[in-house]
Amino acid sequence: MNDLSLSRPKMELMTELLEAGVHYGHQTKRWHPKMRDYILEERNSIYIINLEKTVEQLAQASLFLGQVVQGGGRVLFVGTKKQAQEAVKEAAIATGQFFVNQRWLGGTLTNLITIRKSVARMQKLEALEGSAGWSRINKQEASALHRESIKLHSNLDGIAEMETLPDAIVVIDTLCEKIAISEANRLRIPIVAVVDTNSNPSCIDYPIAGNDDAIRSVRMILQMLVDAIYQASQLRGKVSGVEPDSTIAG
Repeated sequence: MNDLSLSRPKMELMTELLEAGVHYGHQTKRWHPKMRDYILEERNSIYIINLEKTVEQLAQASLFLGQVVQGGGRVLFVGTKKQAQEAVKEAAIATGQFFVNQRWLGGTLTNLITIRKSVARMQKLEALEGSAGWSRINKQEASALHRESIKLHSNLDGIAEMETLPDAIVVIDTLCEKIAISEANRLRIPIVAVVDTNSNPSCIDYPIAGNDDAIRSVRMILQMLVDAIYQASQLRGKVSGVEPDSTIAG
């Protein structure tokens, strides 16, 4: 197996993470005791995350995701809060993986059969809207069907082709995505997640200590994971329709 962990010098990566604000945790009154080992110090009532630990965790997570993809596995990116939505979508598209960035539907993992039925409904409505028969539907019914289609696309576009369970999930903000975390834990799907100082890292297989609120921080961490997945895709020889740099727009 090729080494798919982070290849750049540790200090260089730490500097980039520092500039992106990855080291800023939450206020000291909002913290989880199990994050103690990842906290460097307290500054102005804010916990400062130990970026040396973060770089090590990023290397482990990158190596794991690279191995998953190189072995033919698929990854699901999850991030529904505003700061993560666009970056999560871009990361998934750049690497040809799946994503949920609007709303996590309960049972997305534990009741995939029902989710697939919803995807089929979405595709049926899409086909109907593009057919000649659409013009024969009265305006009120057509409007209702169109609204249903928009809602389905919003929730399901990123997993429309996810016919089987993913081999790993990447999560931004474990508190916000606690249902997704619970479902993945229940099915023993490995989880890579950004864990802020108010999060519990014990239920995460590959925690990455970092600021999960700042857009720049989220993008920086995702970019490093994207690089690892893209490199693995190249090694597998199955890169199709992906730009050579696979960058997430800044």
